[in-house]
Amino acid sequence: MADVAAARLTIDLDALAHNHAVLRAEAIGAEVAPVLKSDAYGLGAAAVGRRLWAEGARSFFVARLAEGEALRAALTPDRPATIYVLDGMTEDSGPRLDAASLTPVICTLPQVAWATAHATATGRRLGVALNLDTGMSRQGLTRDETRAIAQATDRLQGLDIGLVMSHLGSASEPDNTRNTNQLASFLNVSGLFPDARASLAASAGIFLGAAYHLDLVRPGISLYGGGPREQPDGRLKAVVTLTAPILDLRHLRPGDVLGYGDSVRIPASTRVAVVAAGYTDGVIRAAKGAGYAWFAGARRRLLIVNMDVLVIEIGDTKATIGDPVELLGPNALLDDLATAGGTVAHEILVRLSRRAERVYLGEA
Repeated sequence: MADVAAARLTIDLDALAHNHAVLRAEAIGAEVAPVLKSDAYGLGAAAVGRRLWAEGARSFFVARLAEGEALRAALTPDRPATIYVLDGMTEDSGPRLDAASLTPVICTLPQVAWATAHATATGRRLGVALNLDTGMSRQGLTRDETRAIAQATDRLQGLDIGLVMSHLGSASEPDNTRNTNQLASFLNVSGLFPDARASLAASAGIFLGAAYHLDLVRPGISLYGGGPREQPDGRLKAVVTLTAPILDLRHLRPGDVLGYGDSVRIPASTRVAVVAAGYTDGVIRAAKGAGYAWFAGARRRLLIVNMDVLVIEIGDTKATIGDPVELLGPNALLDDLATAGGTVAHEILVRLSRRAERVYLGEA
């Protein structure tokens, strides 16, 4: 029997395809290689990967080895693609990388050594990408490390370096000089590998202009509807719609305290709807007050968010128990919810729970 109070998460793969086309047009001349890490930002890497392959994607990025194995299995041999593993490799992960035909993104000197050792042990050349740190100080070979291995070619014996890449730390801020500094640094060190393709831009970087596109771009959040500037962008469509039914309608009086503690005091008589979703379903608790839902053609203030229910203010709007409320979607915007919750769209998506009934539209 269906759960009458279940939230529903609709994933619109036609909207995903639209966003892919927008990014491809923006990055004209560069290959668009979607980022499907964290199970395609929580939306399901199997369905997302198959649809994007149908839209022309032939390279993908994941974070973990197991994610790469799962994506390879989902694509099947009928959909050949290059799958890059951003974590690189460990000393003993070579056989699994080979079995699933995955390409490690080498990030450290130990990984360089493990990769060459694996190539030597198997007698086969190993295709890899190199991740270079150009100022984000998070992952990647430093400039000195990069120069050292480029000059000591024996340290790369048995490796086919098909891609060199880095990551921008401030791409959502177009005027930040960190972007131009990282671009210059990357061009300087990536030139040590003239036969490899180059990649620097993710979603926000794509919109910085042609200088950042190089050979390959790696969009993530903007594929899934998040704006490149961490705010809504009309060029992109909402891929995710989260709705939940109204459980109850209540009239509150001045001075009533809503929910836990006493931080939400009702200043004037109002009518509210109790909705069957909460932070278990991915609605960030911190979004109360500043966030909104969409109901009956208008934005409705998000008063509280508890584990399994939340409350919105609806005033004298006509409402009935069971009516659906849009908590995320084309009217309740992803970036707005992220801002209200003091986070980013990426976190909103990966926190979407499996409790909600999932429905795919336009599945490949």
